[in-house]
Amino acid sequence: KITPGFCLPAKDVLHTVGPIVDTGLTDEHRELLRSCYRSCLDLAAENNLGNVAFCCISTGVFCFPAEEAAEIAVKTVREWLDSHESSINKVIFNVFGNRDKAIYESILG
Repeated sequence: KITPGFCLPAKDVLHTVGPIVDTGLTDEHRELLRSCYRSCLDLAAENNLGNVAFCCISTGVFCFPAEEAAEIAVKTVREWLDSHESSINKVIFNVFGNRDKAIYESILG
């Protein structure tokens, strides 16, 4: 879902609910997480957004392992960008802390 940003520094806010990993990580969890990223990118493109920022979807209290979530996020975003012509020219991975920052820096090189 997309809503106005109101008093936030962003014009729009994309909302998604990632999978909750409560009984062990499964392929269904992985596909649901990929779907979150693809759906948000589709919605951003439909609304001609130029920049998109993602938090660490489903990590934290939803218990998706941070390393695998980051790998899925980066791979899914890269694949989507490579296969779509859109207004999106910048994707930011906004992290919760230094551990997440190190994970993304390692993946992104």
